[in-house]
Amino acid sequence: MSGTPAAERPLATRISIGRMACWLLDAGLQRLDGGAMFGVVPKPLWERRIAPDEQNRVPLALRCLLVEHPDGLVLVDTGIGNKGSARFRDSYGVENAGEVGPTRLEDAILAAGFRPGDVRWVVNTHLHFDHAGGNTVRRPDGCVEPAFPGASYVLQRGELDFAAHPNERTRASYLPGSFEPIAASARIRLIDGATELLPGVLCLPTPGHVPFHQSVLVSDGGETACFLGDLVPTSAHLQPAWIMGHDLEPLVTLATKKTILASAASEDWLLVFPHDPAVACARVGPGGDTT
Repeated sequence: MSGTPAAERPLATRISIGRMACWLLDAGLQRLDGGAMFGVVPKPLWERRIAPDEQNRVPLALRCLLVEHPDGLVLVDTGIGNKGSARFRDSYGVENAGEVGPTRLEDAILAAGFRPGDVRWVVNTHLHFDHAGGNTVRRPDGCVEPAFPGASYVLQRGELDFAAHPNERTRASYLPGSFEPIAASARIRLIDGATELLPGVLCLPTPGHVPFHQSVLVSDGGETACFLGDLVPTSAHLQPAWIMGHDLEPLVTLATKKTILASAASEDWLLVFPHDPAVACARVGPGGDTT
């Protein structure tokens, strides 16, 4: 796998789940330390899957999901956004500038045939900066405001509280500009546990990476797609023991992953990976092999 240049990657790729059209949105690229991404997995194994650069960083997609639900557009995760300093962008190897909008995510939404103002629900799997940074946007005058003014922002109640009270381990991942303007607005919707947001759109707790992480199931006509979030960030992480060093509760991740992947195999789910630079989605068989 490698970080394909933005010009060679499609901004929006259409998939169908039953009668519902969904879009895999390319919101850019970041680079994180390979050791942290693969935890206890030895480098000779993980570098065969994603080659690191000279700083030991691996390229990671910033992939979001847009669902054309009959009741309105649902956007799952929002990438990094445009609020990071030059030092921040350099440290994380961020490539997400837009040619039309302020970021590549806005360009991807336009490529799918919509505008940011058309989005009615934004669902965050969790509030880390690479999944929720695009919740808000810095305008040319310096003002930071919700990037999707017509949307309700949906997240687990426990995740908002967890993000708002960081510790030394979590502080670098939770950037207040991604969620404080949302929490202060009337646009936030907090949920507790498994919640059917809309018919066929289920927010499902999948803890481990952080305690209140959630994945999103989209179902229609007997077909299901699962946006995994950081439960399984890349296809390499389908292997049960391949768990990120970033995960706060790795043994919980392991148990959650086994449960979710068993359901995915038995029910033939399409799995969407938020960070895989080459494989956007796949299905898994009983033995964990991908198709």
